[in-house]
Amino acid sequence: MPQQGQTLDRVGLTGLKQLHHNWGWFLALGIGLIVLGAIALGSVVATTAVSIMVFGWLLAAAAILEVAFAFWQRTWGSFFIDLLMGILYGVVAFLVLANPGLAAVTYTLIIAMYLIVTGIFRVIAASATRYPGRGWLALHGVVAVILGVLIWQQWPGSGMWVIGMFIGIELIFNGWALLMLGIAAHRSPEEELEA
Repeated sequence: MPQQGQTLDRVGLTGLKQLHHNWGWFLALGIGLIVLGAIALGSVVATTAVSIMVFGWLLAAAAILEVAFAFWQRTWGSFFIDLLMGILYGVVAFLVLANPGLAAVTYTLIIAMYLIVTGIFRVIAASATRYPGRGWLALHGVVAVILGVLIWQQWPGSGMWVIGMFIGIELIFNGWALLMLGIAAHRSPEEELEA
């Protein structure tokens, strides 16, 4: 009977073989995401507007589903909670879709506050603990606080571009990681995978 470590090794080996076999797809996806990220960074205001509108329509769909679920499962006992959740989703969806600029500005302020608060907590956690690498946690916290303060200082104007910029940066970094994974998978020799 194989031990757990041997089973995990076989699963990992199968995954590596699959990765090596499909390296081109990772490469193509990485390049595609980098291109989309560059487009998003080139038009951050449009990216922000589109993302806010998509979020609003998703909330509208959630409202419809929640209300339908409430009426479908009336006997379950949470009819009013589900109905109220659906109405709340609907109200927020209406507010977002009626004024996407105001929604973007509001969300940007929330993002700035989130970055500042989590950054402060990271710096405190790094200074309160004694483990290797805590300097990176502190640096992460400091960078988060700086980003939050910069966004806040330019608010409400930053509300029109911050979300689009974050989406573009995320797409580029995700694409770069997949691109590097595809290149590394292509370079790995078949013999290592079969050993």
